[in-house]
Amino acid sequence: MSQTVYINLPVADAARARAFYEGLGFSVVAQFTGEHTTCIRITDGACLMLLDRETFAGFAPGPVADPRESTGVLVAIPRDSRAAVDAIVEAALAHGGADTGKKVEHGDVMYGRTIRDPDGNVLETGWMDAEKMQAMMAAQKG
Repeated sequence: MSQTVYINLPVADAARARAFYEGLGFSVVAQFTGEHTTCIRITDGACLMLLDRETFAGFAPGPVADPRESTGVLVAIPRDSRAAVDAIVEAALAHGGADTGKKVEHGDVMYGRTIRDPDGNVLETGWMDAEKMQAMMAAQKG
């Protein structure tokens, strides 16, 4: 049975958060979206639940962290190519996000960049050639 993972993120303004993620090319899941929440499908098996801070607090067992001050979660979003990684970073910048400057490069095996949404939540977007990565790891085990 296929299941979906829902990653809950606190946001200051649900409408602004929705516009940002739609600007990155992700789709809204209407049946799980309301005035204080937006469900964003990022892959076939994963969604972001963007909850205004008060709604998020209703689910959280403790205080709600400010993602601009500390990092509590890194959301990794796969892309199909290096160009697609750069394109999502450019879209993030155009829609109110920020490039952290963090970049991972491993030749023709892996490439990634790290961005923040307008609320400070961290998104790691990356591309990897899985076959080459498996071969590289196998060679390291020697």
